[in-house]
This record gives sequence, C-alpha cells and structure tokens, in this order.
Amino acid sequence: MRLFATAVWFQLRMARRSPHTVQVCLTAPLLTVVLLAVSESSGRGDLSGYAVVAPTLMSLWLLALYTAGELISEERALGTLEGLVAAPARLGVVVMGRLCAVTAVGLFAFAESWLTAGLVFGRWMGFPHPLTTAACVLATGLATAGTASVLSSLFVLMPSARIVQNTLSYPFYLLGGVLVPVADLPEWLQPVSRLVFLSWSSDLLRDSLGAPPVGSPLLRLAAITALGAAGAALGLVLLGRVLTTVRRLGTLNRT
Repeated sequence: MRLFATAVWFQLRMARRSPHTVQVCLTAPLLTVVLLAVSESSGRGDLSGYAVVAPTLMSLWLLALYTAGELISEERALGTLEGLVAAPARLGVVVMGRLCAVTAVGLFAFAESWLTAGLVFGRWMGFPHPLTTAACVLATGLATAGTASVLSSLFVLMPSARIVQNTLSYPFYLLGGVLVPVADLPEWLQPVSRLVFLSWSSDLLRDSLGAPPVGSPLLRLAAITALGAAGAALGLVLLGRVLTTVRRLGTLNRT
C-alpha cells in the first residue's frame, strides 16, 4: 500500500506539469459548451445531463490512455525503464498507482463541466442522488485505471504507444454509450457494449443527475467495479508475462 500511495502521489505531482493534463482540463468545458449548444438550440434542455457526463468520461479515459502509454514511453526514452523493472518494487503496482491518479482529474473535469453548464447556459443541475453520483464517479475512475492497465503490457512491447492511444479513444466512447445511450445502439452491438465499463458508468451517472429514482444502483455499481477489477487483474497478469518475455529476449529497451 505504501508503494501504491507513493505512485499515486508521484503521478499527481507529474500531472501538474503534464501538457496532456492541461489539454484534458481545457477540452472538458469546451465539449460541454458544444454539447449544450446543440441541446439548447434543438429545445432539448432535458439532455443537459449528457453535456456534463460525456466530457467527464471522455476526459477520464483519454487521460488514462495517455498515462498508460507515456509512463512507459518516457521511462524508455530516459533510459530508466530497465532500472524500474529490475527494482524490487513490482512494476504492476507502480503502474496501477499512477493510473489511479487520473481519478482526481476526472473529478476536476466533472466540476468543470458542471460549472460550465451553469455559468454559460444557466443550467445549474442539482444532485438529487448525491451518494450515487459520488460512488459512480469514484468507481468509474478506478475502473478506468484497471482497464487501462491492460494496455501497459502492449506499451512495453511496442516502441511507440501513440498508435494504440489514438485507436482506442473513440471506439470506447461509442461502445461506452458516452454520447449515445447504449439502448440506441444496434441490437447486435448492445451485448458487446455491456462488456465495456463505460456503458454502465454513463447510464448510471446520467440517471443519478435526474430527479426520478435510480434503478438498481448497487447492481450497476457492482458491474462497474467488477469490470474494472477484471481489467486490473488481467493487466497485472499480462504485464508480468510480458516482462518475463522481454527479459529473456533482451528487448526491454528497444527503440
């Protein structure tokens, strides 16, 4: 736990100077303005929740992709990856700790989107289900870290993570129902979408911002947590096997 907490604190300090963090924090309110402008011009004020939820989840996933890729790429570029792998501390714990730090940025993006909706459009959305909203944001942040950890093994094998980062952003937004609810996707695609934790997160977070009672919140939170835990477990196993392979082949620091 001490190693995990140290990795979280280290990543939070790094995030303050990271251009990717600045980009995500600047993009979230701009996306909120665009989405709210569309809903307001079409007379669909009831869709204001979408304009807050979508930038939050997009910011979380995008920053997790950046972090998962750049922490390996930067260590490789600095020539410190071999020392990090050879250290007694488990690399998987360090990776998970640094990825979990994106949860804080997700909370900040949520606050940005909420404030933008109120200040620019006068849409001050209340929190009729505050516990559900808070639990959903926290569970989503942790599930994001767990899922992104699966990619860390790929980034160890690949000289550059940029292609994977660019490829896995918008497909996850679509399958996760971030902009379009899962119920509106083609029927054959909906079962696949339910394997993506964002599909549960987006539905639950939108429902928690509405006045009607939220249906089965504990079950849906459990689904988010289970998918995130499965991703974290798979990520740790894959990373361990990949590290064993690259040690044997001597290709850890290839460029």
